[in-house]
Amino acid sequence: MKNKKWELVALASIPLIMTLGNSMLLPILPQISRQLGITAFQVSMIITVYGLVAIPMIPIAGYLSDRFGRKKIILPSLLITAVGGTICVAASWFMEGLSAYWIILTGRLLQGIGAAGAFPIVLPFIGDLFKDETEVSKNLGLIETSNTFGKVLSPILGAYLGTLLWFAPFIAIPILCLISFLMVLLLVENPKPEKNEKPENTSLRQFTSEIRDILHEKGRWLYSIFAIGGICMFVTFGVLFYLSETLESKYNLRGATKGFVLAIPLSLLCLSSYGSGKIIGKNKTLMKWLGFSGMVLLTISMVLTGFNKGIYLMVGFLSLSGVGIGVALPCMDALITEGIEKDNRGTITSLYSSMRFIGVALGPLVISLLINKGHWLTFGTMASVGLVGGLLTLFAVTPSNSDQGDNIKY
Repeated sequence: MKNKKWELVALASIPLIMTLGNSMLLPILPQISRQLGITAFQVSMIITVYGLVAIPMIPIAGYLSDRFGRKKIILPSLLITAVGGTICVAASWFMEGLSAYWIILTGRLLQGIGAAGAFPIVLPFIGDLFKDETEVSKNLGLIETSNTFGKVLSPILGAYLGTLLWFAPFIAIPILCLISFLMVLLLVENPKPEKNEKPENTSLRQFTSEIRDILHEKGRWLYSIFAIGGICMFVTFGVLFYLSETLESKYNLRGATKGFVLAIPLSLLCLSSYGSGKIIGKNKTLMKWLGFSGMVLLTISMVLTGFNKGIYLMVGFLSLSGVGIGVALPCMDALITEGIEKDNRGTITSLYSSMRFIGVALGPLVISLLINKGHWLTFGTMASVGLVGGLLTLFAVTPSNSDQGDNIKY
């Protein structure tokens, strides 16, 4: 168990570092915009391109991890992310204006490719390492907590580094990736195959047929969980982009102060994610209703925020939305990881991760287009997508508490 604890620490470093590598840029986006002389839409693309390129790459990485092993995909992916960060640093240091901007986007594109083969592979890896469903749920909650803790730390660290040097967050990314690379290399082992496992040399045609059959048989609840994960990330990154722009332009908050305000809703997201992962165990009915409650809280919070423009109430209601997202995500992670057999787990969970990255990509992009069109329109849009997530959780995710392998039905 001791070794597995260290393996868990090493794997938990991946979502932490991947999140820092992306979210750390959110508090300094206005600063980057001024430095490079680009628009709010253009600067939002620095976040968006990272998610967009990851979307098609994640299923490929999931398939390769099912075929060749999780660790063999994670390690080179971390190195690719580090290279992408290095390109961003070089462009920021030696170039200016739009020339630097386009090279930075190229570096971010590489980072997105690397991220596709890192964090999404962690979810099935946890399912491989821990056989007991209660352990899987608890440790997936810890992974989600690591992810959300990265979101808590990122605005504070990003804002502070931005006061030292506007592109300092870019410098931190390669360093953090190399630390995670060494931890995974030295501490994590691929689980030994069980006697009844299928051989890894399954043909691509057979593998594709199996995935198609899974999606045909279980599509209703799988597609719903895919959508819920995307909605949670859409709202999270949309809110962060909105707050980053509003705190600086309207309230003149910059640097560490701005970072601490951004961290408030994310801290509650982190704590609720940890608590949700601890209490769900193997109770899939509880997962459904906790997930539904989280989406309801998210929707109500967005509606209330739409009617309040004051900074205190706004941050308070957005913090409640963070609680809702933190409650829902570990439930969705556990349902989808435990509902798919190990042989195809990497590919199916990678499709789920792709949907989450769609949310990451669209959140800042959509809010950058809505932010000047009205406060209510911005939060009404996020409330609407939250409502869709709640309805999907209520009507399309209908788990059974059977201990059999296929324990989610419809």
